[in-house]
Amino acid sequence: MATINSTSFSGDTLEIIAFRLHDQEFCVKTTTIREIRGWAPSTPIPHAPADVIGVMNLRGSVIPIIDLAYKLGMKSTVANERSAIVVAEVHSMVIGMLVDRVSDILTISSSQVQPVPEVTASFDRAYCEGIIASENGMICFLNLSKMFKENETDDLAA
Repeated sequence: MATINSTSFSGDTLEIIAFRLHDQEFCVKTTTIREIRGWAPSTPIPHAPADVIGVMNLRGSVIPIIDLAYKLGMKSTVANERSAIVVAEVHSMVIGMLVDRVSDILTISSSQVQPVPEVTASFDRAYCEGIIASENGMICFLNLSKMFKENETDDLAA
């Protein structure tokens, strides 16, 4: 992924972490991220929601691992040696999100985040905070608080 032009900053800046799911680029604010780990198999949980791969031990705490591609309506991610688990805190719940690979950590101007265009009336834009245009394409800016609602993170912890 190319670095976004840092000379056009005006106003507030955002720290983001960019990652790939299949052939698409996504990002989230770094303030929600606790750490990035290499892929390690998780322990499956019977009757878990379809997007929950399983759980893993993170320094004594058991956290759910989410197939982020599946959560976004894409084909499930097949983990490999380049895959990563992005550990985030959402609504006071720590979760791990499986991604194909982490691309970059960037500082961008908040003015570079453009609104998501309306595609159809039924298109749910709730997960996407905006779109960032880079030299290599578009990056979808995800809103984890909207993606994982408070009662949903409670269900993951149960």
